[in-house]
Amino acid sequence: MSPRTIFFISDQTGVTSETLGNSLMTQFDGLQVQRITLPFLESADKAREAVQTINATARTDGVKPIVFSTLVQDELRDIVTGADAFVLDFFETFLEPLERELGLPSAHATGRAHGMADTLIYDRRIEATNFALSCDDGSRIENYAQADLILVGVSRSGKTPTSLYLALQYGIFVANFPLTEDEFEGEGLSSALAAYRAKLFGLTIEPRRLEEIREARRPGSRYASPQQVGYELRQADALFGRYGIPHLDTTARSVEEIASWILRETGLKRAAAS
Repeated sequence: MSPRTIFFISDQTGVTSETLGNSLMTQFDGLQVQRITLPFLESADKAREAVQTINATARTDGVKPIVFSTLVQDELRDIVTGADAFVLDFFETFLEPLERELGLPSAHATGRAHGMADTLIYDRRIEATNFALSCDDGSRIENYAQADLILVGVSRSGKTPTSLYLALQYGIFVANFPLTEDEFEGEGLSSALAAYRAKLFGLTIEPRRLEEIREARRPGSRYASPQQVGYELRQADALFGRYGIPHLDTTARSVEEIASWILRETGLKRAAAS
């Protein structure tokens, strides 16, 4: 099958177009694609420039590009629809049926998906992100009372990216604490964790994958050795079982999947304005 060029176009950042389009494209195994994002197409001139780029790609590739569009304004959508491409317009596909079902016209306003329509929620997400950064890797344990969640696991099991994703996307205050030999050799949970046992959620990972990650970080080190990796993971699993800490294997999961599992298991919800 010939490689295909995928365009994600939007009158804003293009994040929604990329997310929806990439989700669909994951269903086609073995397809080689080149991805191009054209954001902030806010005028007819910019839309026509995008069409020129798309048409030039069609001539070069010898096959129509695929275009995922989240353009809101009808004028801009009409321009892009005329491109020499297979155009999938998410707003036409979903918004018009919703208008018919609800009996209401949509606002056709740009920037609502990722804008700052509610500054309180936006501020909460920024505060949560700052909290995650300040409480990363066992730092600022004196602030754990403010945490909604405390992720625990061995080094490189996915705690930091998950903390930041939950903070930025959901406004959840997340700290993370590394499980090291000091924790394993003690008689129980450290005081930093024991006081907040109900907030703990563990992350684990398959030994071979953890070895690969650590080897890339510290080649040839004891830190990346099979013996050390195996020891830490066994001890972490034992600790999770001993204290009834819910946990998740992150090996084959994206950060989005990890976050969704955690939210489901803990019952935490996306932060609302306060």
